[in-house]
Amino acid sequence: MPQYWYNVKTHQVEQDAQSGWKELIGPYNTREEAEAAPAKVNQRNEDWEAQDDD
Repeated sequence: MPQYWYNVKTHQVEQDAQSGWKELIGPYNTREEAEAAPAKVNQRNEDWEAQDDD
């Protein structure tokens, strides 16, 4: 089963980690999950910042 990664440098989804680990978010089971990675990361960051403010 292939794994998908989101490349934060190129903003592209890669199948089976073709770039260096510092540039990747993942792994994800589907291309769609990998495509949604930046939004998920942003939401988590906002949630953590909100907790820090409390």
